[in-house]
Amino acid sequence: MRFLSMTAGLMMLAGGAMAQTCGGNFQGFVNDMKAEAVSRGYDRGTVDRFFAPVRRDASVIKADRRQGVFQLPFVDFARRLISSGRLNKGRQMAKRYDAVFDRIEASYGIDRGVLLAFWAFETDYGAFQGDFNTLNALVTLSHDCRRPELFRPQVFAALELFTHGDFDPARTTGAWAGEIGMVQMLPEDIIENGVDGDGDGHVRLKSSAPDALMSGGKMLSSLGWRPNEPWLQEVTVPADMDWSLTGLRTTKRASDWAAMGVRPRHGQIAGGLPANLIVPQGRGGPAFLAYPNFHVYFEWNQSFTYVLTAAYFANRLEGAPVFDAGNPAPGLSGAQMKQLQKKLAARGYDVGKVDGILGAGTRAAVQDVQEKLGLPADAWPTRGLLHRL
Repeated sequence: MRFLSMTAGLMMLAGGAMAQTCGGNFQGFVNDMKAEAVSRGYDRGTVDRFFAPVRRDASVIKADRRQGVFQLPFVDFARRLISSGRLNKGRQMAKRYDAVFDRIEASYGIDRGVLLAFWAFETDYGAFQGDFNTLNALVTLSHDCRRPELFRPQVFAALELFTHGDFDPARTTGAWAGEIGMVQMLPEDIIENGVDGDGDGHVRLKSSAPDALMSGGKMLSSLGWRPNEPWLQEVTVPADMDWSLTGLRTTKRASDWAAMGVRPRHGQIAGGLPANLIVPQGRGGPAFLAYPNFHVYFEWNQSFTYVLTAAYFANRLEGAPVFDAGNPAPGLSGAQMKQLQKKLAARGYDVGKVDGILGAGTRAAVQDVQEKLGLPADAWPTRGLLHRL
């Protein structure tokens, strides 16, 4: 599931006239999109056939607003998503498509565990690909003014796929956010990175695992994946660590972290690579070194918790042990997190939307205010911090 920048512009020029790009009457909005499509050079009859079945889907908006699972802390989120069944199925799939993964590793330098983890989390290895009509989802989210700049281009990408016979406006289905196939790719990504992995002359991400996996591998490569390098490694951290150095804002060479007492729980530290020390639930919880490839995950999904869990699950599929959950201090409830975000915003911090989710902005604000209050600056908000504020 790929999410990009979420700042919204509301008006743009299309075909020489000012076009409505979000909100207002839905049919009027669709008519404007049709006019823009024609101005882009598409045949009027093709455009009419493409848009003929489109309908606003209220359930898409509900799904977009209902993402409470991301309020869970890392340990709980990871335990919910990573089951023995998913691990066993992943190992089975690795064997079944061994030759495909060999090709991906040779072509793009991406370990099979990385794609297996995405495949598992996105669609349970293809079993649940979503039953939302994709065109309805994309047009509905384009009409909604929360982030039309993300979804509007995807409608025209779907139109391009339609002209090649690779998209059915009435029958193509997928996730609520418009992603299609086993590893859930948006239409633009399919155009740019679709690969015919099984050699049948088509890129069919819903029904062909080789197509989906090869396409996912090419997309990760296009997003900046560094071949044959690690992405995440669990470590132990000394109790006297300067916790203000943890998080994504401070980068050191892995060898420098090792000199400060950071030790791997599995394998060897990649000493020459830059890395961040991540403690997702503070100094009492699990700890990881995040290498450059870890940051590519954020091009796929912007949720810190999802990214960390997907990267960790890839490690597990590659043979790493279960993480040491430690004994983190109790975190905040969703309501308490919102209260904290409001208090931080009142102090001038940019925490983004007050949504009860411990995202990157809230983490950075928590770490800064902890440091100012003389507390261990591990970016993990507790009830004690909330009371201090």
